[in-house]
Amino acid sequence: MFVPSKLFLTKGIGRHTQKLTSFEMALRDAKIAEYNLVRVSSIIPPRCKIITIDPGLQYLQQGQIVFCVLSENASNEPHRLIAASIGLANPKDETIHGYLSEHHSFGQTEKIAGDYAEDLAAFMLATTLGVEFDPTKSWDEQKEIWTIKGHVVTTRNITQSATVDKEGYWTTVLAAAVLLP
Repeated sequence: MFVPSKLFLTKGIGRHTQKLTSFEMALRDAKIAEYNLVRVSSIIPPRCKIITIDPGLQYLQQGQIVFCVLSENASNEPHRLIAASIGLANPKDETIHGYLSEHHSFGQTEKIAGDYAEDLAAFMLATTLGVEFDPTKSWDEQKEIWTIKGHVVTTRNITQSATVDKEGYWTTVLAAAVLLP
């Protein structure tokens, strides 16, 4: 049984005349092109540590099957703003699972897309915990934390945005949470 004990976040952007190649270039930019990625849904296991990418890559080998939560977006429409974001909501109590959300959008800045992904992760965590969630009452702006039925929850995101160039080359953006043993 594989239960991740660590995860890292990464993001990338790729541009090319071919859509698939732009996706490959985004994977390379994110430093995860040399792995066989398997998309999974969105639970952060209890006690899962969030680490940075460089130590995280040390756990992986070329060609390895790697589980990840991946958000991607692509366009070849000139001047089109695109974004891909992963939001995290993690309870301070490490015995409780957290949640990852994927969000991909058109016309949203990195900040807007990232904030939305964080809010979505907090909402989804609240619903998996079986609690009512009112974002206007649960957010403490001064402390920058959520309080969901007594649970202190921190959120963060990783977001990549880009504007398609005027020539209309395919542009792909991606954000990923890579799950490690």
